[in-house]
Amino acid sequence: MLLPLSSHNVIQYLQETGLCSSEDGASHEYELLESSKNNFNLLVTLAGNRKLLVKQKRNIENNETPYEFFNEWLFHQLLQQFPVLGNISAIAPLVLNFDEENSILVRNYLSEYLDLGGFYHHNNVFPAEIATAIGSTLAGLHRATFQHREYRNFMATAPQGQFRYSFYNPAQGIGSISPEIFGTVPTEALKFYVLYQRYESLESAIADLAYEWQPCCLTHNDLKLNNILIHSRWHQLDNCLVRLIDWEACAWGDPAFDLGTLIASYLGVWLSSLVVDPAMEIEESLCLAMTPLELLQPSLLALIRAYLNAFPMILEYRSDFIMRVIQFTGLALIHQIQETITCRKYFSNADICMLQIAKNLLTIPEISVLSIFGVSESEILNPLVKILKLPQPEKEQQLIRLYYEKTRLRGC
Repeated sequence: MLLPLSSHNVIQYLQETGLCSSEDGASHEYELLESSKNNFNLLVTLAGNRKLLVKQKRNIENNETPYEFFNEWLFHQLLQQFPVLGNISAIAPLVLNFDEENSILVRNYLSEYLDLGGFYHHNNVFPAEIATAIGSTLAGLHRATFQHREYRNFMATAPQGQFRYSFYNPAQGIGSISPEIFGTVPTEALKFYVLYQRYESLESAIADLAYEWQPCCLTHNDLKLNNILIHSRWHQLDNCLVRLIDWEACAWGDPAFDLGTLIASYLGVWLSSLVVDPAMEIEESLCLAMTPLELLQPSLLALIRAYLNAFPMILEYRSDFIMRVIQFTGLALIHQIQETITCRKYFSNADICMLQIAKNLLTIPEISVLSIFGVSESEILNPLVKILKLPQPEKEQQLIRLYYEKTRLRGC
């Protein structure tokens, strides 16, 4: 049975697991951090100002043993098993203990680091230096594990008593709509599902992403701004500027998915600041945003360029890499809308704008590159082509499709 962790028993638990002593417990402090729907997060400060973050999965049904933290623990075991990956450990907090039976994970708390989403929200500035550090850091993770079978096999390890037949493909659209939806989402949110199913080109583009998904390296798979930490003295340091946290979803995957998810999180800053009114056209709302896209574009461009400079090999592996990043950005925006509806029971005209942007990113990525980065794909690649002599991507011929798009399965 799951041991419910609380401020009353957390010190006793840490002492029993050997993570603190009785002297630490005599002078401890604790703080209940913002918890998600399924997570309970407790920050414990011990003697010497040593801080531990204790996380527990809650909301477990039928007394089943949860395995949500297993991937994060497995990732840190990977770093221990293969010392050659030691550089990657510098970007992730150290996991100290994983209690599978009670679904409790304890890691060091990085007190000198700030939540990047909060940093952007409070300052409304987006330094290109931070985006460059993120791009280089993410590229380092992907490059170090790229096409290494031994790492792939290690990440295929399943929890005790479980099986993993294949790695999860995150390129999924909205599942089939059933009558039960009328009792689980607000009435106004039904418009989202109506609009989503209206565009066959949208479902076709998502189906293509799923079909062409090629896992080739270790990916974070939940890389949003709130899962990135920036050092409080980032403007004074040359390294260790950023850390990535919450590796619960990490797996062997497609690097374009990580970049697309991150860019979508940046775009969320812009889209959440829209001035929306039913009497206004979408184009007018986008122009009146409190945080205009033009303010984010230098960081987005710095992010993609830093990533490609650090990992140019990905362009040889996938010449359409930037296009796939843009499409995954659109897919991530759709998932953001669905999460808002499911968790917050909320849907507004701003979400309709977001769906339209997502549709464009997925169905016309060639045009959307210029909209998102402020420059064309060729302008992004030109410096790499000149320095590294990379082949320029060939333009796809505009041929008539020989298949009927309606044959594609909904939700694929």
